Amino acid sequence: MKKTGKPPQKSSRKPAARSSDRSAGPRERSSGDKPARARTDSRPDSRPARSDARTGEKKPAGKFNARTGKKPFDRDAKAKPAHAGARTSARTTERGTDRPKRDFADRPKKDFGDRPKRAYAKKDFGDAPRRSETREARPVRDVRPTRAPREERAPREPKVSLGPRANLFGLHAVREAWLNPKRSIHAIYLTEANESQFEPVMEKAQRKGLIRPQVKILDKEDFERLVGRDTVHQGAAMSAAPQEECYIQDIISIGADKEKSVIVMLDQVTDPHNVGAILRSACAFGADGVVMQKRHAPDLDGIVAKTASGAAEHIPVAYETNLSRTLEELTEAGYTIIGLDEHSETSLSEVEVPAKAVLILGAEGDGMRRLIRDHCDVLVTLPTRLPIASLNVSNAAAVALYALLN
Repeated sequence: MKKTGKPPQKSSRKPAARSSDRSAGPRERSSGDKPARARTDSRPDSRPARSDARTGEKKPAGKFNARTGKKPFDRDAKAKPAHAGARTSARTTERGTDRPKRDFADRPKKDFGDRPKRAYAKKDFGDAPRRSETREARPVRDVRPTRAPREERAPREPKVSLGPRANLFGLHAVREAWLNPKRSIHAIYLTEANESQFEPVMEKAQRKGLIRPQVKILDKEDFERLVGRDTVHQGAAMSAAPQEECYIQDIISIGADKEKSVIVMLDQVTDPHNVGAILRSACAFGADGVVMQKRHAPDLDGIVAKTASGAAEHIPVAYETNLSRTLEELTEAGYTIIGLDEHSETSLSEVEVPAKAVLILGAEGDGMRRLIRDHCDVLVTLPTRLPIASLNVSNAAAVALYALLN
């Protein structure tokens, strides 16, 4: 067919109306004058005809299933005779086939004849006795180790509460806390050896008019149970309330009327032994106070008070949240910020000592933090020599305080 430039014209023929004749089958209904289409299914209809009981007409029973290969089941068809031995019931045959189902009960049994018996049969051994009958009975031996009879012990007496928990220990720390009028003491514990040594301290507290609890004398076992076996308690312990909280303004007011005022600031020094030693040095050289951070600093009890040897009762300690803001307040109060840094090229002996100074000591190993370093007016180092060019933070604090206060 040749292509032309004109568009194809639509056919004006209308579709034929459907016939209302329903008696014809779906393939034989007429569509107007057009003859019915012939059936194109070339497969033979293998369904046997069935008769309708109402009309008497024969209808096809069903189509042949090409997918499964099964023929339709015909109820009117006569069943083929089955072989001998099989049941003739229609339920015993497979559906759509004439093959009977297998019946294993009717299967003939095979005859194996006279087989030789196995070698381990009873007749091969005769009437020999069993092994368990010939074995002699052995005496049962007790293999458990012999132990000496356990001595009867007297029932242990229940532990009696010794009193409130001790948070201060050490002879010097307990003595200074006992004589501190600002301390509220709940209980004091001594050993028999220290009772006579502590009598002068108790008499001194009575002369001051201090109200103190009664001394409890404990033996060695109870004392170790109270404070711990690894604690160096020196035979004296105490349960006391914490000291009153101190702030930076309180320390500034202490050095307001002094010619020389030095405040020590610890930037995240966490070792309680170092903190206690710094408190002792600051109290010994005459510092006005110590400032520490709240989050990274030990409390003023236990090892700190033991190492400080009573200095925690005499020098004020302020716990501040933000040390940078505290340095700004100290700068406004007229203090010069001096940072101790071992990597600095300026020695402490080369710096003119101001009337009011803040000595900053960094953490063990890491030193001062960057923000604290930026607030310093000058960074100095101690005039040490090789081969050991550095000191512990507590020893460095003692040397720097001596240089600033003398």
